[in-house]
Amino acid sequence: MPDFLSDELTALRQRTVALAQGPLAALRDDPTLTPAERSAQVRALAKQAGLFGLTQDARTPALTLLVARETLARHGAAHLPGLFGPDAGLPAGVAEPLRSTHLAPMLAGERRGGFAFTEPGDAPRPTWAAVDGDTLIVSGRKSYVTGGAEADFLVALVEVDGQGPAMVVIDTALPGVVIDRRFASLDGSTHAAFRFDGVRVPRSHAIGAPGAGRSQALARISAVRRLVAADALGTALWAVDFVGADLLRQRRGGPRAASERMRLRYGAMRIQAYAARSAVYRAARLHDSGRDAVNESIAAKVIATETAGQLVDQAIQLVGGEALVTGHPLEAALRHLRALRLAEGETDVLQVNLARGSLDLGKGGL
Repeated sequence: MPDFLSDELTALRQRTVALAQGPLAALRDDPTLTPAERSAQVRALAKQAGLFGLTQDARTPALTLLVARETLARHGAAHLPGLFGPDAGLPAGVAEPLRSTHLAPMLAGERRGGFAFTEPGDAPRPTWAAVDGDTLIVSGRKSYVTGGAEADFLVALVEVDGQGPAMVVIDTALPGVVIDRRFASLDGSTHAAFRFDGVRVPRSHAIGAPGAGRSQALARISAVRRLVAADALGTALWAVDFVGADLLRQRRGGPRAASERMRLRYGAMRIQAYAARSAVYRAARLHDSGRDAVNESIAAKVIATETAGQLVDQAIQLVGGEALVTGHPLEAALRHLRALRLAEGETDVLQVNLARGSLDLGKGGL
């Protein structure tokens, strides 16, 4: 496998494996716990293991996050709430007053933020803001804000008149902020669609330099794509492990691992997982080297999610009909991965973006 990990990262992986296979597995499978109780106990264990703070430090290398998330997913624990602290994300470098009013409470778990980037297809124009002295008057719609229904504030991409795109912090309790729709996707995650009807926001709530909003948002999306790739990769490896254990299971007539046909398909699964893992690890290392890894992050996300989807589908085919029963681990993995293939850019759109960068702009190292 394409690891070549430092002693520190090897220790992190070993620590994470022990945590996932032991206490986290027990919490995951305990039906007596309420969601709040499970989350609190997971959070305490994650802090003790040094996982919780990884996402809160902007200096954490992409490779470190990859090792932690891939390992948790490979051992069926990545979905547990409370494993990682709230990510500072786009507000990471904000000055006062946002640092005290929004960033610090979010990192402490006292306030929740959401990322509002995408407009619905029928929106007449991107979300915009008029400037009125020291106030921005925001109007428009955002269609797919993950966790938005529970968010205390949104970091939204807004076209500011005369200045260009900006990332703007919008408190969801402000007059004019309306949740048009709450909905859930097939993987169980929750989302919300928002409307902004002349919402008055202080100009100090704009993050960074005027006109830099889109590049800020894309950098954030690139980082999230690497995290999605890590999750998908770990789930793919989990599926391969699941099939391997199933093939070795004793049955009437002996284990199915004796079948050459089964060995052929299982071997192909391992090769696919190896190739995906190589791509994801390379993208993380390239980012940590300081080079522009936008295209590699896109490729890693596409390769990891598409490969993982294929491997889980193959696993279901090999395990048989029992894998389609609601509640079966492979059934849950199939739903989860189908959502990841759309998260932070659907596969077809990302492939077109890569082609455009190369053919039209002459950019990209792929």
